[in-house]
Amino acid sequence: MEKFTVHTGTAVPLRRTDVDTDQIIPVRFCASTRRTGHADALFADWRAEPGFVLDRPERAGASVLVAGQDFGTGSSREYAVWALQDFGFRAVVAPRFGDIFRGNALMNGLLTVVVPTEVVERLWELTEGDPRVGVTVDLERREVRCAGLVQAFDIDPDVRRRLLGGLDGIADTLRYEADIARYEAGRRPALPVTGTPVTVAS
Repeated sequence: MEKFTVHTGTAVPLRRTDVDTDQIIPVRFCASTRRTGHADALFADWRAEPGFVLDRPERAGASVLVAGQDFGTGSSREYAVWALQDFGFRAVVAPRFGDIFRGNALMNGLLTVVVPTEVVERLWELTEGDPRVGVTVDLERREVRCAGLVQAFDIDPDVRRRLLGGLDGIADTLRYEADIARYEAGRRPALPVTGTPVTVAS
């Protein structure tokens, strides 16, 4: 997983609230088990509307999504995170997220940042006023910065550590591989071991 330290990019101001995962990527696009190839399906139904903000030329290459209250509610589909990342987003800023979506996002390296509603509204104004303005999401300092606006944010210290190190759950566990092997070697041989078939007497 790519490390997240400090990211600056242009933004997409998504002036919508209660965005559920079926709106982020409709279920009909969730057939593949791959993590990539979902960019075209991102907000597919809304992108059929002429002028939808994501497809405006001035938003090309944007990597920070600024959304309204309750982003990522609904079903637990991980495709929603994959589609956002596949499109090029590195961070989503919103006043509140669906819990499962946020967990999936942080586990996959997509930083979700909770800031007050008035800060989101200010970011919308700034990025609509000048689409070229950069939004910086600084995980090291736990700040969002944009054109003089500086907003601190909280994040679980363990999640922050993993993101800074570029570690997903598996990579984080494998850091202790030698300790796990040492523990397994010291166990009584009669105890079951992960990966070893258990024989049941008939």
